Amino acid sequence: MASASWAYWQTRSRSTVGVSAPLTTASGPVSEINPGQRGRPVTLSGTTLTDESVNLDTLRGNVVVLNVWGSWCAPCRQEAPVLAQQSDGLKDQGVRFLGINVQDNRPAAQAFERRYGISYPSIEDTDGRALLSVAAFVPARAVPVTLVLDGQGRVAGRVVGIVDAATLSGLIESARDGLPESTTSA
Repeated sequence: MASASWAYWQTRSRSTVGVSAPLTTASGPVSEINPGQRGRPVTLSGTTLTDESVNLDTLRGNVVVLNVWGSWCAPCRQEAPVLAQQSDGLKDQGVRFLGINVQDNRPAAQAFERRYGISYPSIEDTDGRALLSVAAFVPARAVPVTLVLDGQGRVAGRVVGIVDAATLSGLIESARDGLPESTTSA
């Protein structure tokens, strides 16, 4: 299944037809999927670091930025301020953020969120179930990874490694393709 999903990854050029290698930027390898080739919606649910239930189905209609991270991960610490700022700045524009915290204990993960001002929820994924839900798009043992889901919950873009603000903004804009005007207007 992972190889079938990978066959749809495109470079950042939407006019590209067929398969090509992901674009590599300062952010790391960046991939984008054209709207007509995005496949099925991601199914993901779990319990956050504050013991609340979260389910991606409740976020349909919004662009969702899904970030896989760990407090022990130096690149995660580098990108955290960008994610916190983007999350706060895009709330009113139909963009939601959700983290998947991997291989962490709760106190370390919560301290990380406080230190970097992360206000969006993160799934506590000590058992690996959340990561398994996105395994077709997240390379094994790759942290950080950021997925951008379109309003239907389908993966529209991915950054393996540190995401920067410009790359994230571009992927979010691309993921807005096909959303109703009321969702994408500020």
